[in-house]
Amino acid sequence: MKSRFLTIGAAAILAACSGANAAQGDGGYRVAVQLPEEDDEMMAFLVNYDTNAKIDSVMVEDSKAVFAGKVAEPVAVRIIVDGQRRGTFILENADMEFGGSKAPSSPLNDVVASYQKKAEEIISQARSLPQDSTSEKKLEALEARYDALSDSVMLANIDNPVGYMMFCSDAWSLTLPELKAELEKHPSLKKYQRVQKLLASAEAKERTTPGHKFVDFTITNDSVSQSLSDYVGKGKYVLVDFWASWCGPCIRETKVIKEILNEFGPKGLEVLGVAVWDEPQNTLRAIEQHKLPWPQILNAQSVPTDLYGIPAIPCIILFGPDGTIISRDKMGDDLIEAVRQALSAGAPTE
Repeated sequence: MKSRFLTIGAAAILAACSGANAAQGDGGYRVAVQLPEEDDEMMAFLVNYDTNAKIDSVMVEDSKAVFAGKVAEPVAVRIIVDGQRRGTFILENADMEFGGSKAPSSPLNDVVASYQKKAEEIISQARSLPQDSTSEKKLEALEARYDALSDSVMLANIDNPVGYMMFCSDAWSLTLPELKAELEKHPSLKKYQRVQKLLASAEAKERTTPGHKFVDFTITNDSVSQSLSDYVGKGKYVLVDFWASWCGPCIRETKVIKEILNEFGPKGLEVLGVAVWDEPQNTLRAIEQHKLPWPQILNAQSVPTDLYGIPAIPCIILFGPDGTIISRDKMGDDLIEAVRQALSAGAPTE
């Protein structure tokens, strides 16, 4: 697996704080979750992380949701309230309380907590190193420790939800051949829907790399239909930003896109936003708040991300005048340079 050392916190594996106390249940689960006061009198759902199927639901009362039931085997779940994610953990037949300063405690959640603590210690050591060439070897050694720790925990838990979630957190960065090789080594992962989607996404990405023609799609929102082909393949360079209002990196990258539009718009470049995985009203609010001047395709959800194999956003693709993909998955200075090269040379760049 490719290293993501220092790119995310170890806690990204499961969304939970450190520190917990809980006892093993008597054949079933009892999960008490502390929630914001604003969630009172709303329904809280336990949702299967892999399939999105609802496992359990309760009303939030006094800023707490208390779930009780029984599962045949441990399963990774999310807590969803009013469409908002309130945490991710492993649901086991145990007694768990979390929220605030507490994290869920059970055999598999404790594995995650132990991993997070060790990983965060390594990351902390790396971040404390001086930012100069003298730290290069120390940083490489810490990266090797981090990767060895992650690999050992994932492999030790490859047949349970911990290994599955750790695999998913890294698999988005793999090429199609690399992903296929990993699944041949760990065939138990093939049973998960999310892994199958990762595989389909990698195959779609392979079909939409630079040099391939664009794949069209049509989105209907409020009886208004828009197609990618309304903008792409019309004789101009088009920079397409796949984004969402809730995505911090997406919003930060709009500043770069504005710079690009200011510099290259007079030279014939156009910009298009495609809002994915988002509610139209939230998209419109973000467009107004951040003063995004380019046209938008709203409510695209997962249609374009499935077609283009986009596992994470922002994803920014530069299309040539005939609709050929020139560049994708670049940001910041790399994106600016890709646009500059394309418009100055008038030919695709990798």
